[in-house]
Amino acid sequence: MCIEWFRARHVSLIAAAMTVCLVAVPALRAQGGEPSYFAIRGAKVVPVSGPAIDNATIVISHGVITSVSRDAKIPDEAWIIDGKGLIVYPGLIDAFTDVAVSAPATSGAENSQTPKPEPSRGPDDRPATTPWRSAADEVNLSDKRIETWRNGGFTTVVAAPKGGFFPGQAAVLDLAGERAGDFVVKSPVAIPVNLRTTGGFGSGYPSSLMGALAYVRQVWLDTDWSTHAQSAYDKNARVERPHYDRTEASLAAALEKHAVVLIPANNEIEIRRSLELADRWKVSAVIYGGQMAYETAGEIAAKKLPVLVNAKWPEVEKDSDPEDKASLRTLQFRDRAPSSPAALAKANVKFAFYSGGLAAPKDVLKAVKKSIDAGLSADAALRALTLSPAEIFGVSDRLGSIESGKIANLLVTDGDLFEDKTKIKMVFVDGQKFEPHEPDKPKDPPKGDISGKWKMVFSTPDGEEEAIAELSMEKDGAISGSVTGKRGVGTILNGYASGNKFSFTINILVDGNPVDVTFSGTYDATSLKGSLSLTGFSTDFTATKPGASSADHAQSLHATEGAL
Repeated sequence: MCIEWFRARHVSLIAAAMTVCLVAVPALRAQGGEPSYFAIRGAKVVPVSGPAIDNATIVISHGVITSVSRDAKIPDEAWIIDGKGLIVYPGLIDAFTDVAVSAPATSGAENSQTPKPEPSRGPDDRPATTPWRSAADEVNLSDKRIETWRNGGFTTVVAAPKGGFFPGQAAVLDLAGERAGDFVVKSPVAIPVNLRTTGGFGSGYPSSLMGALAYVRQVWLDTDWSTHAQSAYDKNARVERPHYDRTEASLAAALEKHAVVLIPANNEIEIRRSLELADRWKVSAVIYGGQMAYETAGEIAAKKLPVLVNAKWPEVEKDSDPEDKASLRTLQFRDRAPSSPAALAKANVKFAFYSGGLAAPKDVLKAVKKSIDAGLSADAALRALTLSPAEIFGVSDRLGSIESGKIANLLVTDGDLFEDKTKIKMVFVDGQKFEPHEPDKPKDPPKGDISGKWKMVFSTPDGEEEAIAELSMEKDGAISGSVTGKRGVGTILNGYASGNKFSFTINILVDGNPVDVTFSGTYDATSLKGSLSLTGFSTDFTATKPGASSADHAQSLHATEGAL
Protein backbone atom coordinates (compact mmCIF):
# COMPACT_ATOMS: atom_id res chain seq x y z
CA MET A 1 0.00 0.00 0.00
CA CYS A 2 1.06 3.62 0.35
CA ILE A 3 3.36 2.66 3.24
CA GLU A 4 6.16 1.88 0.74
CA TRP A 5 6.87 5.49 -0.17
CA PHE A 6 5.73 6.72 3.20
CA ARG A 7 8.34 4.76 5.13
CA ALA A 8 11.17 6.01 2.94
CA ARG A 9 10.14 9.66 3.33
CA HIS A 10 8.92 9.71 6.91
CA VAL A 11 11.20 7.62 9.10
CA SER A 12 10.25 9.54 12.21
CA LEU A 13 6.60 8.75 11.64
CA ILE A 14 7.34 5.05 11.53
CA ALA A 15 9.13 5.37 14.86
CA ALA A 16 6.06 7.11 16.21
CA ALA A 17 3.84 4.32 14.91
CA MET A 18 6.10 1.75 16.57
CA THR A 19 5.87 3.69 19.81
CA VAL A 20 2.08 3.68 19.58
CA CYS A 21 2.16 -0.10 19.15
CA LEU A 22 4.39 -0.54 22.18
CA VAL A 23 2.24 1.74 24.28
CA ALA A 24 -0.80 -0.30 23.28
CA VAL A 25 0.63 -3.55 24.64
CA PRO A 26 -0.53 -3.06 28.26
CA ALA A 27 -4.11 -3.15 26.96
CA LEU A 28 -3.65 -6.92 26.78
CA ARG A 29 -3.45 -7.15 30.55
CA ALA A 30 -6.45 -7.82 32.73
CA GLN A 31 -8.02 -4.85 34.46
CA GLY A 32 -5.72 -3.73 37.25
CA GLY A 33 -6.14 -4.11 40.97
CA GLU A 34 -7.80 -7.51 40.83
CA PRO A 35 -7.15 -10.25 43.39
CA SER A 36 -5.79 -13.70 42.63
CA TYR A 37 -9.09 -15.32 43.59
CA PHE A 38 -12.46 -15.16 41.82
CA ALA A 39 -15.78 -16.85 42.42
CA ILE A 40 -18.56 -16.82 39.84
CA ARG A 41 -21.61 -17.65 41.95
CA GLY A 42 -25.06 -18.83 40.90
CA ALA A 43 -24.42 -19.27 37.16
CA LYS A 44 -25.29 -22.04 34.77
CA VAL A 45 -22.02 -23.86 34.06
CA VAL A 46 -21.49 -25.89 30.89
CA PRO A 47 -18.35 -27.97 31.60
CA VAL A 48 -18.47 -29.80 28.20
CA SER A 49 -16.85 -32.80 29.88
CA GLY A 50 -20.14 -33.48 31.66
CA PRO A 51 -23.76 -32.28 31.97
CA ALA A 52 -24.57 -28.64 32.63
CA ILE A 53 -24.82 -27.55 36.27
CA ASP A 54 -27.46 -24.99 37.24
CA ASN A 55 -26.91 -22.48 40.04
CA ALA A 56 -23.24 -23.50 40.32
CA THR A 57 -20.17 -21.72 41.62
CA ILE A 58 -16.74 -21.70 40.01
CA VAL A 59 -13.77 -20.81 42.19
CA ILE A 60 -10.55 -19.60 40.54
CA SER A 61 -7.25 -19.45 42.39
CA HIS A 62 -4.08 -18.04 40.82
CA GLY A 63 -5.28 -18.76 37.30
CA VAL A 64 -6.50 -22.32 37.98
CA ILE A 65 -10.02 -23.65 38.56
CA THR A 66 -10.11 -25.06 42.08
CA SER A 67 -13.80 -25.91 42.47
CA VAL A 68 -16.95 -26.33 40.34
CA SER A 69 -20.13 -27.25 42.20
CA ARG A 70 -23.38 -25.94 43.65
CA ASP A 71 -21.93 -25.84 47.18
CA ALA A 72 -18.33 -24.79 46.41
CA LYS A 73 -16.61 -23.07 49.34
CA ILE A 74 -15.65 -19.50 48.42
CA PRO A 75 -12.38 -18.15 49.91
CA ASP A 76 -12.76 -14.99 52.01
CA GLU A 77 -10.36 -13.10 49.72
CA ALA A 78 -12.20 -14.01 46.50
CA TRP A 79 -13.74 -11.39 44.20
CA ILE A 80 -17.35 -12.61 43.96
CA ILE A 81 -19.16 -12.22 40.63
CA ASP A 82 -22.95 -12.59 40.59
CA GLY A 83 -23.67 -15.21 37.94
CA LYS A 84 -27.44 -15.06 38.07
CA GLY A 85 -28.79 -15.22 34.52
CA LEU A 86 -25.33 -15.94 33.09
CA ILE A 87 -23.90 -19.03 31.37
CA VAL A 88 -20.26 -20.04 31.77
CA TYR A 89 -18.54 -22.01 29.00
CA PRO A 90 -14.93 -23.14 28.60
CA GLY A 91 -12.92 -20.60 26.62
CA LEU A 92 -13.15 -21.27 22.89
CA ILE A 93 -10.15 -22.63 20.93
CA ASP A 94 -9.30 -21.69 17.34
CA ALA A 95 -7.72 -24.97 16.21
CA PHE A 96 -5.44 -23.64 13.44
CA THR A 97 -4.53 -19.99 12.78
CA ASP A 98 -1.71 -17.44 12.77
CA VAL A 99 -3.38 -15.14 15.31
CA ALA A 100 -0.78 -13.86 17.82
CA VAL A 101 2.11 -14.92 15.57
CA SER A 102 4.27 -12.41 13.74
CA ALA A 103 3.95 -12.47 9.96
CA PRO A 104 7.20 -12.45 7.97
CA ALA A 105 7.99 -9.34 5.92
CA THR A 106 6.68 -9.53 2.37
CA SER A 107 9.24 -10.09 -0.37
CA GLY A 108 8.17 -6.89 -2.09
CA ALA A 109 8.89 -4.65 0.87
CA GLU A 110 11.77 -2.25 0.61
CA ASN A 111 14.77 -3.04 2.79
CA SER A 112 13.19 -6.37 3.75
CA GLN A 113 15.22 -8.34 6.25
CA THR A 114 14.00 -11.61 4.72
CA PRO A 115 16.32 -12.63 1.85
CA LYS A 116 14.78 -13.99 -1.31
CA PRO A 117 15.36 -17.73 -1.65
CA GLU A 118 17.80 -18.81 -4.33
CA PRO A 119 16.48 -21.02 -7.15
CA SER A 120 16.44 -24.63 -6.07
CA ARG A 121 18.63 -27.14 -7.90
CA GLY A 122 17.10 -30.22 -6.30
CA PRO A 123 15.64 -31.72 -3.10
CA ASP A 124 18.87 -31.28 -1.12
CA ASP A 125 18.34 -27.52 -1.24
CA ARG A 126 15.23 -27.87 0.95
CA PRO A 127 13.22 -25.12 -0.80
CA ALA A 128 10.35 -23.49 1.10
CA THR A 129 11.11 -25.55 4.22
CA THR A 130 11.61 -23.95 7.66
CA PRO A 131 10.41 -26.46 10.29
CA TRP A 132 12.76 -24.95 12.87
CA ARG A 133 10.50 -21.89 13.08
CA SER A 134 8.16 -22.07 16.06
CA ALA A 135 5.01 -20.16 16.87
CA ALA A 136 6.17 -20.15 20.48
CA ASP A 137 9.19 -18.07 19.44
CA GLU A 138 7.21 -15.70 17.22
CA VAL A 139 4.44 -14.51 19.53
CA ASN A 140 3.64 -10.90 18.70
CA LEU A 141 2.09 -9.01 21.62
CA SER A 142 1.08 -6.16 19.31
CA ASP A 143 -1.11 -8.31 17.06
CA LYS A 144 -4.47 -6.53 17.35
CA ARG A 145 -6.25 -9.78 16.59
CA ILE A 146 -5.34 -11.04 20.06
CA GLU A 147 -7.83 -8.67 21.64
CA THR A 148 -10.36 -9.14 18.84
CA TRP A 149 -10.33 -12.93 19.20
CA ARG A 150 -10.40 -12.73 22.99
CA ASN A 151 -13.35 -10.34 22.95
CA GLY A 152 -15.10 -12.86 20.74
CA GLY A 153 -14.74 -15.61 23.35
CA PHE A 154 -11.59 -17.30 22.05
CA THR A 155 -9.14 -17.71 24.91
CA THR A 156 -6.75 -20.05 23.11
CA VAL A 157 -5.36 -20.58 19.61
CA VAL A 158 -3.28 -23.27 17.97
CA ALA A 159 -0.98 -20.98 16.02
CA ALA A 160 1.63 -21.71 13.38
CA PRO A 161 3.89 -19.72 11.05
CA LYS A 162 2.88 -19.47 7.39
CA GLY A 163 4.68 -20.02 4.11
CA GLY A 164 6.32 -22.99 2.42
CA PHE A 165 5.88 -26.76 2.46
CA PHE A 166 7.02 -27.01 6.09
CA PRO A 167 6.37 -23.47 7.43
CA GLY A 168 7.15 -24.21 11.08
CA GLN A 169 5.89 -25.75 14.30
CA ALA A 170 2.51 -24.98 15.84
CA ALA A 171 2.04 -24.10 19.50
CA VAL A 172 -0.95 -23.81 21.82
CA LEU A 173 -1.18 -20.19 22.95
CA ASP A 174 -3.42 -18.53 25.53
CA LEU A 175 -4.42 -15.01 24.47
CA ALA A 176 -3.18 -12.99 27.42
CA GLY A 177 0.10 -12.17 29.10
CA GLU A 178 2.59 -9.40 29.73
CA ARG A 179 5.39 -11.21 27.90
CA ALA A 180 5.44 -13.44 24.86
CA GLY A 181 6.40 -16.44 26.98
CA ASP A 182 3.24 -16.03 29.06
CA PHE A 183 1.16 -17.05 26.03
CA VAL A 184 2.73 -20.47 25.51
CA VAL A 185 0.75 -23.42 26.90
CA LYS A 186 2.55 -26.17 24.97
CA SER A 187 5.06 -26.30 22.12
CA PRO A 188 5.40 -27.94 19.70
CA VAL A 189 2.04 -29.61 19.17
CA ALA A 190 1.88 -29.92 15.37
CA ILE A 191 3.89 -29.81 12.15
CA PRO A 192 1.74 -28.25 9.40
CA VAL A 193 2.42 -29.43 5.86
CA ASN A 194 1.42 -27.41 2.80
CA LEU A 195 1.30 -28.94 -0.68
CA ARG A 196 0.61 -25.80 -2.70
CA THR A 197 3.24 -24.71 -5.21
CA THR A 198 3.81 -21.48 -7.08
CA GLY A 199 4.05 -23.52 -10.27
CA GLY A 200 5.14 -22.33 -13.68
CA PHE A 201 8.29 -22.75 -15.75
CA GLY A 202 11.45 -21.69 -13.93
CA SER A 203 9.79 -21.50 -10.53
CA GLY A 204 12.16 -24.12 -9.17
CA TYR A 205 11.70 -27.56 -7.69
CA PRO A 206 9.09 -28.61 -6.85
CA SER A 207 6.72 -26.74 -9.18
CA SER A 208 3.83 -29.23 -9.38
CA LEU A 209 1.65 -31.20 -7.00
CA MET A 210 3.42 -34.41 -7.96
CA GLY A 211 6.76 -32.77 -7.28
CA ALA A 212 5.55 -31.40 -3.94
CA LEU A 213 4.32 -34.84 -2.84
CA ALA A 214 7.63 -36.43 -3.85
CA TYR A 215 9.58 -33.68 -2.11
CA VAL A 216 7.65 -33.94 1.17
CA ARG A 217 7.90 -37.72 1.16
CA GLN A 218 11.68 -37.47 0.63
CA VAL A 219 11.93 -35.10 3.60
CA TRP A 220 10.18 -37.69 5.80
CA LEU A 221 12.41 -40.48 4.51
CA ASP A 222 15.52 -38.40 5.12
CA THR A 223 14.32 -37.52 8.62
CA ASP A 224 13.69 -41.18 9.43
CA TRP A 225 17.12 -42.20 8.11
CA SER A 226 18.80 -39.36 10.00
CA THR A 227 17.07 -40.35 13.25
CA HIS A 228 18.27 -43.96 12.99
CA ALA A 229 21.75 -42.94 11.88
CA GLN A 230 22.12 -40.51 14.78
CA SER A 231 20.87 -43.16 17.22
CA ALA A 232 23.43 -45.65 15.90
CA TYR A 233 26.20 -43.07 16.15
CA ASP A 234 25.22 -42.17 19.72
CA LYS A 235 25.57 -45.85 20.65
CA ASN A 236 28.83 -46.36 18.79
CA ALA A 237 30.97 -43.35 17.90
CA ARG A 238 33.19 -45.54 15.70
CA VAL A 239 30.55 -45.78 12.96
CA GLU A 240 30.38 -43.08 10.29
CA ARG A 241 29.21 -39.79 11.74
CA PRO A 242 25.93 -38.67 10.09
CA HIS A 243 25.83 -35.16 8.65
CA TYR A 244 23.70 -32.54 10.41
CA ASP A 245 20.63 -31.24 8.59
CA ARG A 246 18.59 -28.53 10.29
CA THR A 247 15.33 -29.61 8.67
CA GLU A 248 15.74 -33.26 9.66
CA ALA A 249 16.85 -32.40 13.19
CA SER A 250 13.91 -30.04 13.74
CA LEU A 251 11.33 -32.49 12.44
CA ALA A 252 12.82 -35.39 14.39
CA ALA A 253 12.78 -33.38 17.62
CA ALA A 254 9.15 -32.34 17.10
CA LEU A 255 8.02 -35.88 16.31
CA GLU A 256 9.84 -37.14 19.40
CA LYS A 257 7.68 -34.75 21.41
CA HIS A 258 4.57 -36.34 19.83
CA ALA A 259 3.69 -33.43 17.56
CA VAL A 260 1.00 -34.42 15.06
CA VAL A 261 1.40 -33.77 11.33
CA LEU A 262 -1.30 -31.59 9.74
CA ILE A 263 -2.10 -32.70 6.19
CA PRO A 264 -4.17 -30.39 3.93
CA ALA A 265 -7.25 -32.04 2.40
CA ASN A 266 -10.50 -30.27 1.60
CA ASN A 267 -12.22 -32.07 -1.26
CA GLU A 268 -12.99 -35.74 -1.76
CA ILE A 269 -9.83 -36.53 -3.75
CA GLU A 270 -7.56 -34.68 -1.33
CA ILE A 271 -9.11 -36.36 1.71
CA ARG A 272 -8.66 -39.85 0.26
CA ARG A 273 -5.11 -38.97 -0.72
CA SER A 274 -4.37 -37.70 2.80
CA LEU A 275 -5.48 -41.03 4.26
CA GLU A 276 -2.91 -42.78 2.08
CA LEU A 277 -0.22 -40.19 2.83
CA ALA A 278 -0.62 -40.67 6.58
CA ASP A 279 0.17 -44.38 6.13
CA ARG A 280 2.96 -43.77 3.62
CA TRP A 281 4.65 -41.10 5.72
CA LYS A 282 4.23 -43.18 8.91
CA VAL A 283 3.22 -40.18 11.03
CA SER A 284 0.48 -39.37 13.50
CA ALA A 285 -1.68 -37.31 11.16
CA VAL A 286 -4.56 -34.84 11.39
CA ILE A 287 -6.47 -33.66 8.32
CA TYR A 288 -7.14 -29.95 7.96
CA GLY A 289 -9.74 -28.50 5.59
CA GLY A 290 -12.28 -31.32 5.65
CA GLN A 291 -15.16 -29.47 4.03
CA MET A 292 -16.12 -32.41 1.80
CA ALA A 293 -16.14 -34.87 4.68
CA TYR A 294 -19.83 -35.44 3.95
CA GLU A 295 -18.54 -37.71 1.16
CA THR A 296 -15.76 -39.44 3.10
CA ALA A 297 -16.62 -39.47 6.82
CA GLY A 298 -16.80 -43.28 6.93
CA GLU A 299 -13.38 -43.66 5.31
CA ILE A 300 -11.87 -41.14 7.73
CA ALA A 301 -13.42 -43.01 10.65
CA ALA A 302 -11.91 -46.29 9.44
CA LYS A 303 -8.43 -44.73 9.56
CA LYS A 304 -9.20 -43.06 12.94
CA LEU A 305 -7.78 -39.69 11.88
CA PRO A 306 -8.97 -36.47 13.55
CA VAL A 307 -10.11 -33.58 11.33
CA LEU A 308 -9.76 -29.81 11.63
CA VAL A 309 -12.72 -28.33 9.76
CA ASN A 310 -12.27 -24.98 8.01
CA ALA A 311 -15.21 -22.82 9.09
CA LYS A 312 -14.94 -20.55 6.03
CA TRP A 313 -17.57 -22.32 3.98
CA PRO A 314 -17.30 -22.23 0.18
CA GLU A 315 -19.40 -19.54 -1.42
CA VAL A 316 -19.76 -17.72 -4.69
CA GLU A 317 -17.02 -15.14 -5.14
CA LYS A 318 -18.15 -11.60 -4.44
CA ASP A 319 -18.76 -9.56 -7.59
CA SER A 320 -18.27 -12.63 -9.77
CA ASP A 321 -19.65 -12.55 -13.29
CA PRO A 322 -23.39 -13.31 -12.98
CA GLU A 323 -23.19 -14.98 -16.41
CA ASP A 324 -20.76 -17.60 -15.08
CA LYS A 325 -22.67 -20.76 -14.30
CA ALA A 326 -21.24 -22.96 -11.56
CA SER A 327 -21.15 -26.70 -12.12
CA LEU A 328 -23.61 -28.94 -10.31
CA ARG A 329 -20.70 -30.35 -8.32
CA THR A 330 -19.68 -26.87 -7.17
CA LEU A 331 -23.24 -25.95 -6.21
CA GLN A 332 -23.54 -29.19 -4.25
CA PHE A 333 -20.27 -28.47 -2.45
CA ARG A 334 -21.43 -25.00 -1.40
CA ASP A 335 -24.71 -26.40 -0.17
CA ARG A 336 -23.42 -29.48 1.66
CA ALA A 337 -20.09 -28.31 3.13
CA PRO A 338 -21.69 -27.09 6.41
CA SER A 339 -23.09 -30.61 6.87
CA SER A 340 -19.62 -32.16 7.03
CA PRO A 341 -19.27 -31.70 10.83
CA ALA A 342 -22.56 -33.56 11.34
CA ALA A 343 -21.33 -36.37 9.09
CA LEU A 344 -18.08 -36.58 11.06
CA ALA A 345 -19.95 -36.63 14.37
CA LYS A 346 -22.24 -39.40 13.14
CA ALA A 347 -19.17 -41.43 12.11
CA ASN A 348 -17.56 -40.84 15.54
CA VAL A 349 -14.65 -38.90 14.04
CA LYS A 350 -13.00 -36.45 16.43
CA PHE A 351 -13.04 -32.99 14.84
CA ALA A 352 -12.51 -29.34 15.71
CA PHE A 353 -13.25 -26.04 14.00
CA TYR A 354 -10.68 -23.49 12.87
CA SER A 355 -11.21 -19.98 11.53
CA GLY A 356 -9.54 -20.48 8.14
CA GLY A 357 -9.90 -17.25 6.20
CA LEU A 358 -12.62 -15.75 8.40
CA ALA A 359 -11.83 -12.25 9.58
CA ALA A 360 -13.63 -12.12 12.93
CA PRO A 361 -14.65 -14.46 15.78
CA LYS A 362 -18.33 -13.66 15.25
CA ASP A 363 -18.00 -15.02 11.70
CA VAL A 364 -16.65 -18.29 13.12
CA LEU A 365 -19.67 -18.66 15.41
CA LYS A 366 -22.01 -17.87 12.52
CA ALA A 367 -20.30 -20.54 10.43
CA VAL A 368 -20.64 -23.07 13.27
CA LYS A 369 -24.33 -22.12 13.55
CA LYS A 370 -24.70 -23.11 9.88
CA SER A 371 -23.38 -26.55 10.80
CA ILE A 372 -25.92 -26.76 13.61
CA ASP A 373 -28.66 -25.85 11.13
CA ALA A 374 -27.27 -28.59 8.85
CA GLY A 375 -27.68 -31.32 11.47
CA LEU A 376 -24.85 -30.96 14.00
CA SER A 377 -25.98 -30.92 17.63
CA ALA A 378 -25.22 -27.79 19.63
CA ASP A 379 -23.36 -29.91 22.20
CA ALA A 380 -21.12 -31.40 19.49
CA ALA A 381 -20.51 -27.94 18.04
CA LEU A 382 -19.44 -26.60 21.43
CA ARG A 383 -17.17 -29.60 21.97
CA ALA A 384 -15.54 -28.96 18.59
CA LEU A 385 -14.66 -25.45 19.79
CA THR A 386 -13.35 -26.51 23.21
CA LEU A 387 -12.49 -30.01 24.41
CA SER A 388 -11.98 -31.74 21.04
CA PRO A 389 -9.16 -29.42 19.85
CA ALA A 390 -7.57 -29.74 23.29
CA GLU A 391 -7.63 -33.53 22.91
CA ILE A 392 -6.32 -33.47 19.33
CA PHE A 393 -3.31 -31.36 20.34
CA GLY A 394 -2.59 -33.13 23.61
CA VAL A 395 -3.58 -30.42 26.10
CA SER A 396 -6.91 -31.75 27.38
CA ASP A 397 -5.30 -32.25 30.78
CA ARG A 398 -5.20 -28.46 31.18
CA LEU A 399 -7.66 -26.93 28.66
CA GLY A 400 -10.99 -27.45 26.93
CA SER A 401 -13.43 -28.02 29.79
CA ILE A 402 -14.44 -26.57 33.14
CA GLU A 403 -12.94 -28.91 35.71
CA SER A 404 -10.99 -28.55 38.93
CA GLY A 405 -7.27 -28.31 38.25
CA LYS A 406 -7.55 -26.92 34.72
CA ILE A 407 -6.46 -23.48 33.52
CA ALA A 408 -9.14 -20.89 34.21
CA ASN A 409 -10.06 -20.07 30.60
CA LEU A 410 -13.74 -19.17 30.69
CA LEU A 411 -16.37 -17.51 28.53
CA VAL A 412 -19.31 -15.87 30.32
CA THR A 413 -22.42 -14.96 28.31
CA ASP A 414 -25.94 -13.75 28.97
CA GLY A 415 -27.50 -16.49 26.83
CA ASP A 416 -26.91 -19.47 24.58
CA LEU A 417 -23.57 -19.15 22.79
CA PHE A 418 -25.04 -19.78 19.34
CA GLU A 419 -27.95 -17.34 19.57
CA ASP A 420 -27.53 -14.12 17.59
CA LYS A 421 -28.62 -11.83 20.42
CA THR A 422 -26.31 -13.36 23.03
CA LYS A 423 -23.64 -11.01 24.37
CA ILE A 424 -20.29 -11.89 25.89
CA LYS A 425 -20.15 -10.35 29.36
CA MET A 426 -16.61 -11.33 30.34
CA VAL A 427 -13.74 -13.62 29.43
CA PHE A 428 -11.13 -15.21 31.70
CA VAL A 429 -7.72 -16.14 30.32
CA ASP A 430 -5.33 -17.83 32.73
CA GLY A 431 -7.55 -16.49 35.50
CA GLN A 432 -7.33 -12.88 34.28
CA LYS A 433 -10.69 -11.19 33.79
CA PHE A 434 -11.46 -9.18 30.66
CA GLU A 435 -14.70 -7.38 29.85
CA PRO A 436 -15.25 -6.72 26.13
CA HIS A 437 -16.37 -3.21 25.35
CA GLU A 438 -18.40 -2.83 22.19
CA PRO A 439 -17.89 0.45 20.32
CA ASP A 440 -20.87 2.77 20.14
CA LYS A 441 -22.92 1.97 17.08
CA PRO A 442 -23.98 4.81 14.78
CA LYS A 443 -27.59 5.93 15.18
CA ASP A 444 -28.47 6.28 11.50
CA PRO A 445 -29.09 3.09 9.50
CA PRO A 446 -26.99 2.65 6.35
CA LYS A 447 -28.48 4.00 3.12
CA GLY A 448 -26.98 1.23 1.01
CA ASP A 449 -24.83 -1.86 1.05
CA ILE A 450 -21.10 -1.58 0.36
CA SER A 451 -20.53 -5.34 0.38
CA GLY A 452 -18.38 -6.62 -2.46
CA LYS A 453 -14.96 -6.21 -4.01
CA TRP A 454 -13.62 -2.68 -4.52
CA LYS A 455 -10.57 -1.52 -6.43
CA MET A 456 -9.01 1.29 -4.38
CA VAL A 457 -6.74 3.98 -5.82
CA PHE A 458 -4.50 6.14 -3.61
CA SER A 459 -3.15 9.52 -4.64
CA THR A 460 0.48 9.57 -3.40
CA PRO A 461 3.56 11.73 -4.13
CA ASP A 462 5.02 8.79 -6.05
CA GLY A 463 1.94 8.34 -8.18
CA GLU A 464 -1.14 6.19 -7.90
CA GLU A 465 -1.12 2.92 -5.98
CA GLU A 466 -3.85 0.30 -5.83
CA ALA A 467 -5.37 -2.14 -3.37
CA ILE A 468 -8.37 -4.46 -3.33
CA ALA A 469 -10.94 -4.18 -0.54
CA GLU A 470 -13.30 -7.10 0.01
CA LEU A 471 -16.09 -5.82 2.23
CA SER A 472 -19.07 -7.47 3.88
CA MET A 473 -21.76 -5.40 5.58
CA GLU A 474 -24.42 -6.57 8.02
CA LYS A 475 -27.95 -5.14 8.11
CA ASP A 476 -27.01 -2.96 11.09
CA GLY A 477 -24.09 -1.43 9.15
CA ALA A 478 -21.24 -3.43 10.72
CA ILE A 479 -18.41 -3.89 8.20
CA SER A 480 -15.93 -6.78 8.06
CA GLY A 481 -13.51 -8.07 5.44
CA SER A 482 -9.97 -7.27 4.32
CA VAL A 483 -7.79 -4.98 2.21
CA THR A 484 -5.00 -6.43 0.06
CA GLY A 485 -2.14 -4.26 -1.15
CA LYS A 486 1.64 -4.13 -1.38
CA ARG A 487 2.01 -4.72 2.35
CA GLY A 488 -0.06 -7.88 2.20
CA VAL A 489 -3.53 -8.50 3.60
CA GLY A 490 -4.99 -6.32 6.35
CA THR A 491 -8.02 -7.72 8.18
CA ILE A 492 -10.72 -5.23 9.13
CA LEU A 493 -10.72 -4.92 12.92
CA ASN A 494 -13.85 -2.81 13.17
CA GLY A 495 -16.02 -0.87 10.77
CA TYR A 496 -19.47 0.60 10.22
CA ALA A 497 -21.69 2.34 7.72
CA SER A 498 -24.11 5.03 8.83
CA GLY A 499 -26.25 6.96 6.39
CA ASN A 500 -24.00 7.41 3.36
CA LYS A 501 -20.81 7.46 5.46
CA PHE A 502 -18.45 4.63 6.35
CA SER A 503 -15.31 3.97 8.34
CA PHE A 504 -13.20 0.86 8.85
CA THR A 505 -9.75 0.11 10.29
CA ILE A 506 -7.21 -2.49 9.22
CA ASN A 507 -3.91 -3.45 10.79
CA ILE A 508 -0.74 -4.00 8.72
CA LEU A 509 2.89 -4.63 9.52
CA VAL A 510 5.49 -1.91 9.12
CA ASP A 511 9.02 -3.07 9.88
CA GLY A 512 7.48 -6.02 11.70
CA ASN A 513 5.23 -3.81 13.87
CA PRO A 514 1.44 -3.58 13.47
CA VAL A 515 0.06 -0.18 12.48
CA ASP A 516 -3.63 0.75 12.28
CA VAL A 517 -4.83 2.33 9.03
CA THR A 518 -8.32 3.88 8.99
CA PHE A 519 -10.37 4.38 5.84
CA SER A 520 -13.32 6.76 6.09
CA GLY A 521 -15.53 8.68 3.69
CA THR A 522 -18.80 8.45 1.81
CA TYR A 523 -20.27 5.88 -0.54
CA ASP A 524 -22.93 5.27 -3.15
CA ALA A 525 -23.82 2.27 -5.29
CA THR A 526 -20.75 2.51 -7.52
CA SER A 527 -18.03 4.30 -5.58
CA LEU A 528 -16.27 4.98 -2.32
CA LYS A 529 -14.33 8.15 -1.70
CA GLY A 530 -12.56 9.61 1.30
CA SER A 531 -9.22 9.43 3.10
CA LEU A 532 -6.98 6.83 4.70
CA SER A 533 -5.00 7.79 7.75
CA LEU A 534 -2.40 6.44 10.14
CA THR A 535 -0.40 8.09 12.88
CA GLY A 536 -0.03 11.74 11.81
CA PHE A 537 -0.54 11.14 8.09
CA SER A 538 -3.44 10.91 5.63
CA THR A 539 -4.04 10.73 1.90
CA ASP A 540 -7.07 10.57 -0.36
CA PHE A 541 -8.50 7.53 -2.06
CA THR A 542 -11.32 6.54 -4.39
CA ALA A 543 -12.70 3.09 -5.08
CA THR A 544 -14.87 1.47 -7.71
CA LYS A 545 -16.17 -2.03 -8.18
CA PRO A 546 -14.28 -4.04 -10.82
CA GLY A 547 -16.21 -3.72 -14.04
CA ALA A 548 -17.43 -0.21 -13.30
CA SER A 549 -16.84 2.18 -16.18
CA SER A 550 -13.86 4.50 -16.29
CA ALA A 551 -16.34 7.37 -16.49
CA ASP A 552 -17.73 6.32 -13.11
CA HIS A 553 -14.21 6.33 -11.66
CA ALA A 554 -13.35 9.72 -13.18
CA GLN A 555 -16.58 11.21 -11.88
CA SER A 556 -15.86 9.84 -8.40
CA LEU A 557 -12.30 11.19 -8.49
CA HIS A 558 -13.50 14.60 -9.64
CA ALA A 559 -16.04 14.71 -6.83
CA THR A 560 -13.31 13.92 -4.29
CA GLU A 561 -11.01 16.64 -5.61
CA GLY A 562 -13.83 19.16 -5.56
CA ALA A 563 -14.55 18.41 -1.92
CA LEU A 564 -10.95 19.16 -0.84
